[in-house]
Amino acid sequence: MRPDNLKNTVFKGMRARAASFVEHRFFTRFITAVIIVNAVALGLETHLPLVERYGHVLHILDKTALVIFAAEIVLKLYAYRLSFFRAGWNVFDFLIIAIAVIPAVGPFSVLRALRIFRALRLVSVVPQMRRVIAALLHAIPGMASIIAVLLIIFYVSAVLSTKLFGLGMSDPFLQERFGSISASMYTLFQIMTLEGWSEDIVRPVMATHPYAWIFFIPFIIMTSFAVLNLFIGIIVDAMSVMHQKEDGPYCGPERRKFKDPADEIKAMREELAQIKALLQGRD
Repeated sequence: MRPDNLKNTVFKGMRARAASFVEHRFFTRFITAVIIVNAVALGLETHLPLVERYGHVLHILDKTALVIFAAEIVLKLYAYRLSFFRAGWNVFDFLIIAIAVIPAVGPFSVLRALRIFRALRLVSVVPQMRRVIAALLHAIPGMASIIAVLLIIFYVSAVLSTKLFGLGMSDPFLQERFGSISASMYTLFQIMTLEGWSEDIVRPVMATHPYAWIFFIPFIIMTSFAVLNLFIGIIVDAMSVMHQKEDGPYCGPERRKFKDPADEIKAMREELAQIKALLQGRD
């Protein structure tokens, strides 16, 4: 991915050839294919019978992929120089490859498991995936506010449920589920996910507290049906914003000409005024 400060830069000589090579569509597709093959090979290494039979082949595939990725980084560094690190996705790729290059021996043997992070390079290679990640990052401020509201709801509900169903109760089930605030919050989280909330939690509670549904149903409505859907709304809105930033609000060859409908109206008025002036000049 070319850094923004080099978008309009025209390279010369070998730098131009290197930049043209790494930015070519077929090279990008080749790198994508290598990432996929490497990810599959790393997954196959977890199957011991396959490792015993084809371990040497998997090892060769892994080393070949690493050489290709390292060569790609070197070519980009040669073409972009220090500007290479001005693009966040380039830094992301560099760190992943740097981790893979570190010898996985001794105390660094755990780094062998981190090789699967190379599959994350698909995010930086495929533009559609980059757009999704950019939208998620754009949505973080709004999501943080929703998480704060959700935590408040959880805390208040945990305190209420602990006092209503846990404190002073001899039932082992109630003590396990609502005996403390932490236990109550975990139970409420399970209820929010709607995973066995009725048969595993609410109905056993209603055996000793028949009107417990008055507490649980509003909690589910507030969390599962209201607050969590706000996450979806914020992410969809962020995707729309990122799409407009990249493609503009209009379709067709003129979609980038106008950033605002008011600009288009103003331009149309200017064109009408010019036409009117030409007609008056002929008269």
